[in-house]
Amino acid sequence: MTKNYLLAIDLGTSGCKITVFDFKGSPMASWIGGYETYYPGTGFVEQDPAKWWEVICQGIKATLCKGGISPEEIGAIGVDGTSWACIPIDKAGNVLRPAMLWLDRRAQAQTEWMKEKVGESRLFETNGNPVDAAYITPKILWIKENEPEVYKKTDKFLQSNGYVVYKLTGQYSQDYSQGYGFHFFNIREGCWEERVADKLGIDLDLLAPLYHSHDVVGSVMVQAAKETGLIPGIPVVAGGLDAACCTLGAGVIFEGQTQEQGGQAGGMSIQVDSPIVHPKLILGYHVIPNKWLLQGGTVGGGGTLKWFSQELGAFEEELAREREISPYEIMSEEAERISPGSNGLIFLPYMAGERSPIWDSRARGVFFGLSYDKTRGHMIRSIMEGVGFSLLHNLETAQEAGVYVDTLNSVGGAANSFVWTQIKADITGKAINVPYSDHATTLGAAILAGVGVGIYKDFEHGIKETVRIQRTHYPDERNHRIYGDYYGLYLELYQRLKDSFVKLDDISN
Repeated sequence: MTKNYLLAIDLGTSGCKITVFDFKGSPMASWIGGYETYYPGTGFVEQDPAKWWEVICQGIKATLCKGGISPEEIGAIGVDGTSWACIPIDKAGNVLRPAMLWLDRRAQAQTEWMKEKVGESRLFETNGNPVDAAYITPKILWIKENEPEVYKKTDKFLQSNGYVVYKLTGQYSQDYSQGYGFHFFNIREGCWEERVADKLGIDLDLLAPLYHSHDVVGSVMVQAAKETGLIPGIPVVAGGLDAACCTLGAGVIFEGQTQEQGGQAGGMSIQVDSPIVHPKLILGYHVIPNKWLLQGGTVGGGGTLKWFSQELGAFEEELAREREISPYEIMSEEAERISPGSNGLIFLPYMAGERSPIWDSRARGVFFGLSYDKTRGHMIRSIMEGVGFSLLHNLETAQEAGVYVDTLNSVGGAANSFVWTQIKADITGKAINVPYSDHATTLGAAILAGVGVGIYKDFEHGIKETVRIQRTHYPDERNHRIYGDYYGLYLELYQRLKDSFVKLDDISN
C-alpha cells in the first residue's frame, strides 16, 4: 500500500497528543489524552512512564480510527517529549521508578554539591546552561544517593522521547536536542565530556547512543505493533525536545528566526548558527544538525489562564457551555474590553517558581494593584500581560548576549487568542506571525520523520511543503509606550519581593 502519512507523538507535561499528517502538513486526524502527575513530597513532581505508553497505545488506535487511516499508509513516526525527564530502566526495559519531570526540584542539595565538586564555571563552560535542580544531572545524582538500589539496577537513563522510541523499537537513543539536560554534555562539540562525568561520579555507559533527531533509530517491533494497532517495520526517528520540535513546526530554520511558545509553559527559542551562551538562558541543539536554540523558558504560559479558568472561572465556563464555545474565547473577549495596563493591575506569572531569566524556585504568582474597581476582565488581561512581560524579559536577556529578534512565530494554544497575541506584540514591540498553531509541535516531529526517510529532501523543503502563516500581528506603538512603564514596575516588583518569597517559603513549608 502507498505511504501517504506521517505519524507524530507529542509527549507533553499535561498529556499526550497524537497527530497524523499528510505530506503537505495537513492534519488528517488528531487525539489528546491525559495522565496523572504525582507530588509525593516537597519539590517532587513525577509521572508513570507505563501510563504514558498506555495513553500512546490508546491514542494511536483512536487516531487511526478517527481518520479512517490504515496503518500500512504510515510512512514514518516522529516523537517529541518534555525536557529533563529522568527515567531509569533496567536491562529488561523495566522502568525502575517514576519519571522525575522538569518541574521536579528535589535535587537542590545535589546541585550545590555539583558546584562545589566541579565548579559552576567549569560546568557552564562545558554545557552552556545554569546548574539548576530542574536539569537531569542532579536528578541522577539524587537517585544515586537516595535510591542506590535503583541506581545499581539501571542499565540506561532515558529521556521522554527516548523512552517512547525504545517502547516502539527496542533500541536505546539519546538525541542531541535533549543533550543539554546533562551538564557533562559538551554543547559546542555535541559529545559527552568524560572528565566532567568522572568528577561527578556518573558512568557514561548509563547513557544511550547519541542520534540526530531525524536519524532512524529502528522500526516498530511486533509487540509494539500489537499494542498500538500499527504494523511492524514502520521507521521511527529519534525525535527531540518538544520545544525544539515546536520551533521546527513553527517554520524556524534560519539564524535569527524565533519561536514564541504559548503552551502550558511559555518562552521563546531563537535559532543561532553558533553556540551563544548566557548564564540566565538555556542553550540546546535544535533538532536540525549543527544549529542551536537560545531559549528562555517560563512556567507562566497558558497554564496561568488555565489555573484561572479552573479555580476562578466558573462564570466563563458556564457562559462558554451556553454559547458552545471555549471558555478561553470568553476570557479573551473580557480581556479585550480592558485597556492596556489593566488600569494598574500587574501579574507576576511565577506560579511554580520561575525558570529563565530569574531562576528562582521560590518565586510565586502575585496580583499587584487589586482594588474595588477591578473586575474579572482586569485579572484576565493582567495575566495575559504578565506572561507578555516574562517574554520580553527573556528577549532582553538574549540581547545581552548579542542576539536580536525582529519577528516572532507564535504557536501553542495561546496563539489562538487574537487578543493575547496582540498584547505580546504590543509589549515586545515586535511583529508576531501565527502559523497553524495547534499542531506545531507534532508537525515538527512529523517533519523530522519525513526528512529521516527521504520524503523531504531537507529541512527547508519540509518547511516549504508544510508550514503556512495564517496571520500577522503588528505592535501598536502607543500601547508599546504604555507597556514600557508597566514593564519597569514588573521588573521592580520581583526585585522587591525576592527576599519575601524566601521568607514565605520558609514559614509555609
